[in-house]
Amino acid sequence: MRAALVVHRISEDQQTTLNNIVQMTHESADAGADLVLFCEAALTGFITIDCPGHDLPLGRHIPGPTTNVLASVTRDRGIWVAIGLYEREHDRLYDSALLLSPDGTIALKYRRIDPHWHGRAADPSVYRQGSAVGKVATPFGTGAFLICGDLFDDNLIRQVRELRPDWLLYPFARCFDSEVADSEQWHREERYVYAERVSRIGVTTLMTNLLNDDCGFGCYFGGSMVVSGKGELVDHLPIGKAGRLLIDL
Repeated sequence: MRAALVVHRISEDQQTTLNNIVQMTHESADAGADLVLFCEAALTGFITIDCPGHDLPLGRHIPGPTTNVLASVTRDRGIWVAIGLYEREHDRLYDSALLLSPDGTIALKYRRIDPHWHGRAADPSVYRQGSAVGKVATPFGTGAFLICGDLFDDNLIRQVRELRPDWLLYPFARCFDSEVADSEQWHREERYVYAERVSRIGVTTLMTNLLNDDCGFGCYFGGSMVVSGKGELVDHLPIGKAGRLLIDL
């Protein structure tokens, strides 16, 4: 399997961002990718504020118009696309990830279980979590999702380990903060914290981070990594710029 871990810049206009996602998917297919992975909240960025009036419109119905656009690309190019989206189901919001198959169907939908994508005071009737980790079979072996903070939950690590997938898809959204002050600290320390968590699962993991330029919602610095089941960094895309990491697995 050739995978493309794509880092794209997020625009304030969601249609512009979707167009960018579609274009970079086509470019990845042109480069021979069988699977394309985008980040968490890939259409909007990580911009919820725990106010339903602001946040619910960020969600996309699944299936719905956005997934229909992506499905048309997977059918046209015969590839798999994995992407993180805010999902709206009636008046409930989830932090979700999808794997779309080459026939345009949703092969796997996962809802983030770790609750830290919203604040503690967020209305629990609106801001919801998933309940289980699932696995999907593909021509390249079996795969599963975790999203961002899920990787730091020992119970979820155990669940994935028991599923025994061949690979793990990990869209996430990490910004500079009190724990990671700058790119030097990320490269020197923090990325190896992520790799150590992967080693507890024991599965090759494909990781793509969100990239934006709007520090009003946090400086999400992008970058992507492939980490072996032993926790070794196989390859990476430097942070701070849009691009694509191609890897043969």
